[in-house]
Amino acid sequence: MRYVRIVNATSSEQAPGRIVLLTTSHRVAPGLLSWPAWQALHAADRVLCSDGAHPQLPYLREAGIRVGEAAPTAEELVDECAGGRTVVVVATGEGEPALTDGLARLAGSGRVQMPDLELLPASYDLPGARLLDLVQVMDRIRAECPWSSQQTHKGLAKYGIEEAYELVEAIEEGDRDELREELGDVLLQVVFHARIAEEDPDAPFSVDDVAAGIVTKLIHRHPHVFGDETAATPEEVKEHWLRTKAVEKQRTSVTEGIPLGQPGLALAAKLASRVRTAGLEVPLPQLEGVGYELLALAVRAEAAGVDPEAALRAAARAYRDAIKETEGRSRSGGGEPHGQVS
Repeated sequence: MRYVRIVNATSSEQAPGRIVLLTTSHRVAPGLLSWPAWQALHAADRVLCSDGAHPQLPYLREAGIRVGEAAPTAEELVDECAGGRTVVVVATGEGEPALTDGLARLAGSGRVQMPDLELLPASYDLPGARLLDLVQVMDRIRAECPWSSQQTHKGLAKYGIEEAYELVEAIEEGDRDELREELGDVLLQVVFHARIAEEDPDAPFSVDDVAAGIVTKLIHRHPHVFGDETAATPEEVKEHWLRTKAVEKQRTSVTEGIPLGQPGLALAAKLASRVRTAGLEVPLPQLEGVGYELLALAVRAEAAGVDPEAALRAAARAYRDAIKETEGRSRSGGGEPHGQVS
């Protein structure tokens, strides 16, 4: 449905007119309005806007539409529609709540013959439009917040790690509300770092550059979607990805590009995955110690298609639950949990 319209049942001789509340999105470039919006504007007897600096006004006037700068009350607007006239109100960013509340009160009173009321969205947000809001908010915070304005890439690095772990926890716990929140926190890290990067004197880049880079990468590494190649299975998709990545990176070793700072089990599994994908035969170090035992377990898990890091976290959560259960039994029995003093 393009718009909402409330029509009064009156004869044409008594037609009380029509009020059209025209809303626009600040996330869409001014002047890009829907065809029904342009029709309503050109056909109106009067067009009003309470904000003389509204970004749409220059484009409306360029199109030959006379816009009066006024903020009428609900009663004044109803009177303006007398005789079957149509008045279009170009809403501000707040949506004219005082005016709409006043019109609702008048309509509910039953004492006034109301004109037809129509809500007409003139422009619509596309998917992802709220990301523009995030960029604007981050820009203001960076400029005006005493803490945020002093942050650096290095200073924020620890928060990126923390947020990534919290996201993983939300996924593994199956908490949808937490998942949405943690995704937002991770997204904040991306936008924050991109905003800081704009200020680099030697090699600045923006969030648009970041987005452009990943778009280019995704298109290039999905030739079966955006090109002429075909891939019928996930395995074939992975082959495309690895092949194009190898051409891009021009690496001399399968170990290049693997971050050594990641958790140990994940690191071991990643190395094993690279070795297996490359078809290399690399024997494990035959040394003693817990580390080498864990390495062998991680390699075995990767070969079986199991994420050893996730598997250990699941086991650790089960251990945590057992600890809490034991503590609960101890408290219910009147004693203190082991290792805890009163």
